[in-house]
This record gives sequence, structure tokens and C-alpha cells, in this order.
Amino acid sequence: MEYTQLGRTGLKVSRLVLGTMNFGPQTDEPDSHAIMDAALDAGINLFDTANVYGWGENKGRTETIIGNWFAKGGDRRDKVVLATKVYGNMAPDGDPWPNHDKLSAKNIRRAVDASLKRLQTDHIDLYQFHHIDRATSFEEIWQAVDVLIQQGKILYVGSSNFPGYKIAQANEIAQRRGGTIGLVSEQCLYNLAERRAEMEVIPAAQDYGLGVIPWSPLHGGLLGGVIKKQVQGGRRASGRAADALNDPTVRARVQSYEDLLDQHGLEPGETALAWLLTRPGVTGPIVGPRTTEQLESALRATELNLSDDVLKGLDDIFPGPGPSPEAFAW
Repeated sequence: MEYTQLGRTGLKVSRLVLGTMNFGPQTDEPDSHAIMDAALDAGINLFDTANVYGWGENKGRTETIIGNWFAKGGDRRDKVVLATKVYGNMAPDGDPWPNHDKLSAKNIRRAVDASLKRLQTDHIDLYQFHHIDRATSFEEIWQAVDVLIQQGKILYVGSSNFPGYKIAQANEIAQRRGGTIGLVSEQCLYNLAERRAEMEVIPAAQDYGLGVIPWSPLHGGLLGGVIKKQVQGGRRASGRAADALNDPTVRARVQSYEDLLDQHGLEPGETALAWLLTRPGVTGPIVGPRTTEQLESALRATELNLSDDVLKGLDDIFPGPGPSPEAFAW
């Protein structure tokens, strides 16, 4: 496994990130523990989760599964760079009381303590804002973060799903306040089929020294060989991939993608991950395996060296928008 610095920090993280969103809803606790053990054995050290994972009445379940894994010992917690998120509403279902969501100082303090309890640890390495909060100023947010850093409960702070201007605003305010490290990472939707982050989010992240952590690297399965799987095994696409394939233009583009990779003897899912590892500013994509076999497939992507011909072919099929403002102006 290769490692890189997380943005402008001295923290070294793996080029693949283990996403845990499926732990609980789709993967039971024993299998989730087996996947985490396999990821650690393979050298993956950045584990990503969120307080809302588990969803609905089971929100928080994913953090609990990770905490039970840490409790097994064996230096598990020491080896992992632990990332979780705050924003979603964590109030019990049917509870009408406010201040259980978003980024007020009150909720940040409440959410950190609750995550620490579920995760069975005394600190979170990377605490991420899951979405922008239009009602809360960054002055308030950074004041809350400063206290938590001083208490040793969090070490670094990142964002997720932020537009470029909010990345800039957050870090400019952090710099003016002094003593606040500001955002060190941005977790955004970015893959071959969805490249709008290249317009402003990724340039802003690079200018402010944030590591970029792409989520949904296979675009909901669309880039994982979905048409080939339908033909060979009769498996029908579902969810986002099925909806996208209903568009004839998208289906033709995905077919061209799969045909290109067939010509070069490459697997679609592994190639989509390997492509992200070639992109400027990318720390590592998040992979969310439901099984150890899916994890093994993702790991093979780190060993792929895509040729110039393949990279050009991918750009031809999935052209990016280009930088801002040229993407929409002269």
C-alpha cells in the first residue's frame, strides 16, 4: 500500500480509504469486522464513517460496529486514522427537540461526545462537516473546534460536499482567527462520470492545502461493468446506475467505456479507482465494500498503471468540464 500526506498536514494516510456506510445496513457486524481486519492487513489506515450511518432508527449503528472492533484490541485503534462526520439529525425518532443536527457549537459538542462513546475511543483523528450549514457562521464553528482540539477530542477537521467558495471562506476565517488549522480535507462526489468537482472544488482544495477524498468512485455502480454483468449473468442494474442507464446517451457512453477496457484487458471497477489515483490533488478514493471479495478487487486498483492510450480514451468518453471560469465563460 502506498501512503501520502493528507493535504498540508504531516499525517500519512493510505491511497485507498475504507468507507463503512454499508456496515450495519447491508453487512452484519462479524463480516464488517472481517473487512476491517482485511483492510488493515492490506495497509489501509484511513477509515471513514459518519454519525448518521446505520440510518433511520439505527443511526449510529455503524460507529458502534467500529467501536466494538476497536475494543478487540491488537493495536487496531492505534493503527487507524479514524474519520467521522457531523451534520445529520441524531435525535431519537419522533423527538421534536431542536439542536440535534447541523453545525451549531452546541450540536458539535454533543455529537463529538456521542461519537466518541459509540466508537469506544478518546479522540477522532479527522472530524468532518458532512454538509454546509447556512445558518451557522464559521466563527462559531471554529470556536467550537478550537475547544475540542484543546480537549484532545479531535485532531484535524475536514469538510464534505462543500462548494469551492465555502472551502475558501472557511479557511480564510480560520486564518484570520489565528490558532485554528482550518479544513485539511474535502470529501466530494468525484469520478469519471461526475467530474464537476474539477471546476472549482478541487482547485480550491489544492490552493488551500486540502486533501481530496472522492466518494462514490464507481458512481453508484455505473462504472463497475454494469452492462457486462447484465449480459453475462443476467444481473439487472439497480438504484442510481439503473436510473442513469435509462438515458440512451449515458448507456452509449458506458458501453464505450466497457468496450475500451475490454480492448485493454482491464476491469471497469478497478480502472475507475485507478483513474482517480492519477488525478491531481486526490488523496485517495473511498471504497465501500460489502464483502472481503469486493475489498480485494479495490486493492488491485492500486497496482494498475494506466497507459496514456487508456487515459486518453477515458477522457474522450468522459470529458471533464474544464477549469472555472473557462468551463462556462471565455
